[in-house]
Amino acid sequence: MAEITINGVVRTEFGKGASRRARRDGLVPAVIYGHGEKPQHITLPARELGVALEQSNVLLDIVIDGKTELTLPKAIVRHPLKQILEHIDLVLVRRGEKVVVAVPVHASGEYDRDGILEHVNNTIEVRVEATAIPSFLELDITGLVAGMSLYASDVVLPAGVELESAPKMIVIHLSERSAIVEEVAPVVAEVVDATAEAPAAGAEKKEA
Repeated sequence: MAEITINGVVRTEFGKGASRRARRDGLVPAVIYGHGEKPQHITLPARELGVALEQSNVLLDIVIDGKTELTLPKAIVRHPLKQILEHIDLVLVRRGEKVVVAVPVHASGEYDRDGILEHVNNTIEVRVEATAIPSFLELDITGLVAGMSLYASDVVLPAGVELESAPKMIVIHLSERSAIVEEVAPVVAEVVDATAEAPAAGAEKKEA
């Protein structure tokens, strides 16, 4: 997993106005907490933080006044429309301790293409050492046929990684395609009265 160092600055102003000014200056308000420590209110450079958060479960070494805190992103707030970072909560972790995190699951392998592949849950929760969190986990779906499901317990976990999600939580389901019924407009046959079209038998031909 990735571990990225970012320099933070202690916040001395609080409130909506202070947060807006920070964001206007390219900074993201943040708070670091955990392990019974007093919460630290800081700001982080938005650009560097945004790049770091492109990686799943990234470890962030936050440097504040020469002291480094090892953290994991806990809660990220983005603007609902612009999607810019507005706030982030970081939780303190220690090297060697285990944490519970949600890890993305990637499906691989050939399956019955007559079915529709549904990713019911894109992540599963695992317990793992804080500095050994996998970027993703793989689920082999080779031979999966329509109507079948694969569960959290089917994901093969690396050594040292323990499943926290319910074993029977569905991760992948291959649903059956619905039969397409084509409606055809009924053909209306026009019945023609032959007697109305043909001249009556024995009728005399009109003289010109």
